[in-house]
Amino acid sequence: MAAASSLRVAFFGTPEIAVPTLERLIAGPWEVVAVVSQPDRPRGRGRKLSPSPVARTALEAGIPLLRPERVGEPEVVEALRALAPDIGVVVAFGQFIPKALRELPGLGFMINAHASLLPHFRGAAPINHAILAGEKTTGISVMRIEREMDTGPVALVRETRIGDHENTAELGERLARLAAEAVDEALGQLAAGRIEWSEQDHARASLAPKVERDMARLDWHESAAALARRVYAMAPKPGAFTLLAGEPLRILAAEVRAGKVGEPPGTVRCDGESLRIATGEGWLIPLRLQRAGARAMEVDAFLRGRPIPDGIRLGADDPVASGHE
Repeated sequence: MAAASSLRVAFFGTPEIAVPTLERLIAGPWEVVAVVSQPDRPRGRGRKLSPSPVARTALEAGIPLLRPERVGEPEVVEALRALAPDIGVVVAFGQFIPKALRELPGLGFMINAHASLLPHFRGAAPINHAILAGEKTTGISVMRIEREMDTGPVALVRETRIGDHENTAELGERLARLAAEAVDEALGQLAAGRIEWSEQDHARASLAPKVERDMARLDWHESAAALARRVYAMAPKPGAFTLLAGEPLRILAAEVRAGKVGEPPGTVRCDGESLRIATGEGWLIPLRLQRAGARAMEVDAFLRGRPIPDGIRLGADDPVASGHE
């Protein structure tokens, strides 16, 4: 194994949230000997084939880069073995990592920075689910990777408060920076031989599965508070949505107004510059709206270009909802 001050690291990651950790590792004192990311995919308006944010960072830094469709392919395992990493670091990679890779590093294991306070919100979308559940705090857990997703022992936890109107992207940016700090600290503990692992309490575990389209649908029979959480949990993508005259309408930011409603859920009250929507409990006050294929706008600007009739009812059952884009 390399000297304690220069652990050789193989980094596994794909989206933007993983980039701050990779940049922190590149800055040293660790030696990043390889980066593994998902293959190039169509991205942007032109849908041109382009590298993931992590792959782009590796290319710019001149680090050996692997972009396999299946990370467990023998040639990938052999390529990494030849680079002799001491430790593997995973942040939002997006593929199952088989035992042959998990045990390949010189230390015999890999670590992962997961964006929740484990054992809560194990799975692909912990940030969305933490906001949706109304959690006040979340954080980063640095754990050892095992076969079952997000079940390994935890070495280090860093907490942060969730802002009242913080959406998934905004919270994700803060957690990305926190992950970089936490991983760097964990590697320091590993290098010094003083890291301590604590088994998770599996009886307290909760799951955070991948966000599916239907999770973004707003049910106006819910309370305004629950609907506002869904708005921020789904913003900016896929965007919480309802139907306006049979057409999808995204709500990307909103406030809650308490008080007696006296209207059927989904009923709109609009004065031309602002609007409120009746819910099962209280009113939801949209702040930012977006029609399909159009740009997101503040509610007053939206209403100047597309007035919403006072008294109209949103979210009626309609097959358009299932095809919402």
